Amino acid sequence: MNSALPSFARSLAERPRAVTLFGAPEGHDAATIGALLAACAAAAWLHVCRDDGRMARFAAALAFFHPRLDVLMFPAWDCLPYDRVSPNGEIASRRIDTLTRLAADARRPVVVLTTVNAVLQRVPPKKLFDGRVLALGPGGRIPLDRLQSFLRNNGYNRTETVREPGEFAVRGGIVDLWPAGAAQPVRLDFFGEVLESLRRFDALSQRSTGALDGFELRPVSEILLDEGAIHRFRTRYREAFGAVGADDPLYESVSAGRRQAGIEHWLPFFYERLETLFDYLPGAAVSFDHQADEARAHRLEAIADFYAARKSMSGGRGGTAPLYRPVPPAQMFLDDAEWRQALAGRAVVQLSPFAAPQESTDAFDAGARPAKNFAAERADPKINLFDAVRDYLSTEQQAGRRTAIAAFSEGSADRLATVLRERGVGDLRRAADASALAKLPKSAVGLALLPLEQGFVSETLALVGEQDILGDRLARVPRPKGHGRRNLDDFITEAASLAAGDLVVHAEHGIGRYDGLETLDVAGAPHDCLKVTYAGDDRLFVPVENIEVLSRYGSEDAGAPLDRLGGVAWQSRKARVKQRIREIAGELIRIAAERQLRPGETLAPPEGLYEEFAARFPYPETDDQLKAIEDTLADLASGKPMDRLICGDVGFGKTEVALRAAFIAAFGGAQVAVVVPTTLLARQHYRTFVERFAGLPVRIAQLSRLVAPKDAKQIKAALAQGQIDIAIGTHALLAKDVHFAQLGLVVVDEEQHFGVAQKEKLKQLKADVHVLTLTATPIPRTLQLALSGVREMSIIATPPIDRLAVRTFVMPFDPVVVREAILRERDRGGQIFYVAPHIADLDEVREELRKIVPEIRVAVAHGRMAASELETVMTAFDERAYDLLLSTNIIESGLDIPTANTLIVHRADMFGLAQLYQLRGRIGRSKLRAYCYLTLPERKKLAATALR
Repeated sequence: MNSALPSFARSLAERPRAVTLFGAPEGHDAATIGALLAACAAAAWLHVCRDDGRMARFAAALAFFHPRLDVLMFPAWDCLPYDRVSPNGEIASRRIDTLTRLAADARRPVVVLTTVNAVLQRVPPKKLFDGRVLALGPGGRIPLDRLQSFLRNNGYNRTETVREPGEFAVRGGIVDLWPAGAAQPVRLDFFGEVLESLRRFDALSQRSTGALDGFELRPVSEILLDEGAIHRFRTRYREAFGAVGADDPLYESVSAGRRQAGIEHWLPFFYERLETLFDYLPGAAVSFDHQADEARAHRLEAIADFYAARKSMSGGRGGTAPLYRPVPPAQMFLDDAEWRQALAGRAVVQLSPFAAPQESTDAFDAGARPAKNFAAERADPKINLFDAVRDYLSTEQQAGRRTAIAAFSEGSADRLATVLRERGVGDLRRAADASALAKLPKSAVGLALLPLEQGFVSETLALVGEQDILGDRLARVPRPKGHGRRNLDDFITEAASLAAGDLVVHAEHGIGRYDGLETLDVAGAPHDCLKVTYAGDDRLFVPVENIEVLSRYGSEDAGAPLDRLGGVAWQSRKARVKQRIREIAGELIRIAAERQLRPGETLAPPEGLYEEFAARFPYPETDDQLKAIEDTLADLASGKPMDRLICGDVGFGKTEVALRAAFIAAFGGAQVAVVVPTTLLARQHYRTFVERFAGLPVRIAQLSRLVAPKDAKQIKAALAQGQIDIAIGTHALLAKDVHFAQLGLVVVDEEQHFGVAQKEKLKQLKADVHVLTLTATPIPRTLQLALSGVREMSIIATPPIDRLAVRTFVMPFDPVVVREAILRERDRGGQIFYVAPHIADLDEVREELRKIVPEIRVAVAHGRMAASELETVMTAFDERAYDLLLSTNIIESGLDIPTANTLIVHRADMFGLAQLYQLRGRIGRSKLRAYCYLTLPERKKLAATALR
């Protein structure tokens, strides 16, 4: 750290003022701020970040350089100003946790991290939290009704099962709840009024994970609906908007003591006055990210725009959307004058990554610069990237600096360590934090888990970031273990409830109609039974404990004929099906036996090169993904033809398994065929493979209708002569005139989209070769083959690190909401998918979009477009020449555009559930929260099944 820092800190403490801290790139800025807090003995420090991603990285850097610092985070709501939705429960919980801690002790030595969006917004007054913290511990006494009353009064929602922060459930003497700020929910076990034990538990498996000595229970909402708050809201709402009728759902809900979606956007009406985050930190020093002021100006413009849009529709729209009467911005947000007043009299530090100018007043040079970016070395096939990294580290060591590498995850750290050791970096040691790094010999290279977008070089330390070496990545900071982590062994299955009138199938009696539950008197005791009616009004009563003998009728034909109890028709059908099953099973077993007996080519990963190839993967692998890769590599090296199914949710990393298998096959001298269902997916996979294999002696070609006939002819000839190593294509790869010289691996992506004839051709292709099948929604036969052991299966059930769940809304079409959704995505730098069910709908929808969002650039794509035109449109959208892609469901299969994180489906009732599931999988594949809107015609009734 700069030796002049202590005197600068003392000067700042003695005379609080606005200064600029130059020479503070990412990572080094957090180290400097932590040192400033210690040096100037400030009671508290508030740092304002540009956005949530930057806040997470700053927190990780503080934890690395100053692990003993007390750090609180105050995130912004993850919804737009004047939105119709409430903030995410986890975010609301963390905000309240920070506010209650600050209200309890405003002068505690703490660093509070927040964002521009969060600090601009007013918050509830400190006095709200007086007496609203409840301490619980083993042996404590509290009546259950009093505990439930406390939870309801402090914003908790009662549910059957606790899944998210702010929920609680009561089952006899057991109370499950997810407190504010907690990483996991807590299970309270009562004996009467005595709390016997407290245990953390996993929200997915519902299993206990460890005991607790005690904790403090705080509110989880910024709006607490007690009698005083409801009265203030009703009075102020009428004062602001005049007479209120029964057509205002917000007013009606609050009056009845119920929470309405988006209620938080009327926060000023619930309290006498609101305060600001600055009020919770009197006298605290404040620092700002580089470009934070530009972010503040942009946010104020967005607030004004959204208020104007809501104000223009405050009179309603003829019943097509609920009334929306917005709170004036001045009551909810800080304007420029209040902003300057809040900062007056404080030490204010503006961070800058740039070097200090020669002549500057009220400035300090932290003395660091960004680390070297190895982009040029990555792009030059003549240079080995890791040799260049080794040489750079050696140069920095010779200059007298300690050297270290910052990796995003354990997996990437291990890969980098393996590759660098092979390239001559012998003394590479792990460092948990800055103090551990300082204890290493100067000749050693430290390896730290630190998610920086770019490293830095200071007077004493050269810290190279993973992104400096490997390029941009889309993964986020890993969450602490146990925080919402999914356990592969714990699957929670939910059986959909039957409705009266549904057709069901009894294992012994066939098709009947379920007519509800009926209580029968059996042996003098009441017994619940399911009533099933058959032909001739025959009735069968099935005890509820034997419900497994019934299954829902799989056909959509509600008029299927009912079987007769005791009749032979059902038994005959069963016999025919059993015979056909025996024939199919015999054929499958024969094929499987032949493949087991027939030797396959042994393919093993080339040492050194494989690790370098794996290191190019820009994400940390999940445990499931690593297991799938290990299983696949073992199959390839087994000497028998592989037939493995990789089953995983959309965006969970199945393609990476195929990439690594293709790498091993290509370097083993075998050809690889990657077969996909659509031209767009073939185009995407081709680009992915070319990018990952850049600089390697692997020849890759694409074969689909996007390829000109002349080029396709040349590719087919090259395949037959063995001049192409990896061929990626649609069913064009299955044509009769396509021949491979040495086919060793077939990868089938989205197998469920291929027809019978195409699968027969695949059988011929895979007679003697390794086969890898990827799917998120396997067809029943494929899944049955895997579950029965005929095919091997690997399941990728764990989402990527810190993957945010897609927020899904099912709603009538509302132009205002659609405009909000599109502008929200555009304003945060993203893109939008807008999907219509038919090509004939596209022109009408495009015209509607011109009216709703005239400022948005719209591209149109569908399956009947000429190949060259479709390629041009998709390339332009991928390169962000357009904000919105209006298309049919051609984007459904495997398309991966991480910048597109909002999906709007027009007439969602025209799509199947599997289609909607796949479409929703096109978004939420990056570091941002994704939004999915399934729109319907007004007053459209839906079936009971809902997309989760």
